[in-house]
Amino acid sequence: MNSMLNKYARLLVRYCLSIQPGERLFIRTTTLAEPLVKEVYREALRAGGLVETELEFEGQNRILLQEGNDVQLGYVSMLYSEAMQHFDAYLYIKAPYSLREGYKPEAARTRQRQQALAPLSNIYFERTATRALKRCLCQYPTQAQAQEAGMSLASYEQFVFEACRLYEDDPVEAWRQLSREQQHIVDYLNRCQEFRYLNDRTDIHFSTAGRIWINSDGQTNMPSGEVYTSPIEDSAQGFIHFDLPAIYQGQEVQHVSLWLKDGYVDHWEAAQGKEVLDEVFELPGARRLGEVAIGTNYRIQRFSRNILFDEKIGGTVHMAIGQSYLQTGGKNESAIHWDMIADMKQGGQIFADGTKIYENGLFLI
Repeated sequence: MNSMLNKYARLLVRYCLSIQPGERLFIRTTTLAEPLVKEVYREALRAGGLVETELEFEGQNRILLQEGNDVQLGYVSMLYSEAMQHFDAYLYIKAPYSLREGYKPEAARTRQRQQALAPLSNIYFERTATRALKRCLCQYPTQAQAQEAGMSLASYEQFVFEACRLYEDDPVEAWRQLSREQQHIVDYLNRCQEFRYLNDRTDIHFSTAGRIWINSDGQTNMPSGEVYTSPIEDSAQGFIHFDLPAIYQGQEVQHVSLWLKDGYVDHWEAAQGKEVLDEVFELPGARRLGEVAIGTNYRIQRFSRNILFDEKIGGTVHMAIGQSYLQTGGKNESAIHWDMIADMKQGGQIFADGTKIYENGLFLI
């Protein structure tokens, strides 16, 4: 475990965030991730970085939503505010104590908290889009996340480390190699404008004219392994079925199907949890696509109820309703960005400007 955490820390500091002497790094996580925080701190100091940490204790956010008055719900940490506005790098380590607390706060109090954080969220999106703020989201294995994935903690640790290529002799070089391979794909996609996803339950096409496909090679998410963009907002036409469960705030929605006309979701169905879709599609901007993507991490081959991993599954595509990515040229704005995943390994095809470029979960280019 110590060896893995050393390699993990080096990958995060030297490759994902590329910390340079004098740069300020903000690390945010829970106290469960202390072993990884310690190694990242050590590695960041060796790189010349200046490090600040914020570790959340068990139940902290729940207690705030239960007990906080209006002033307290509107208060934003000075350190978090400074980091989002002025720091050079931000590492968020997912390390949950629980994913099923059974406590559902009042919607009004949740909205009040979200509104307090919204200005900094906007700054975050703007600065990360230009890499003025280098950010990375990663996972520290915890019992709660292992349970969610249906694995033992030991098995989940192996799952995380394998997805991050930490069993390689040099994980940094392994991700650089993946980056080179994906750049070839991205260069091709960026020369095309019209795309079509097709399988036995999906036939949807959209335009990316003037948009940028991004090589997600581990420098913003770890693990990564996807290529993505934001489609022209009024271009999507057709229907798509998402085989894998869609998770929203801990609620599972099974077998989602969406029908789009002129980029707008005008009909939806689900085998289970349709009421969640009904609620979400009332949100401004939620009925347009904010992202279209193709998963390329073939070291992830099982669903884990964690979108950081699931959207990267090799041989799948995903689309997100809601917020677009500024760095791709996307213009849709929404309080939500919800990824939904479709398997393409059994007869799935992708066409770019009329040419088949992908079949049965693999690129042909």
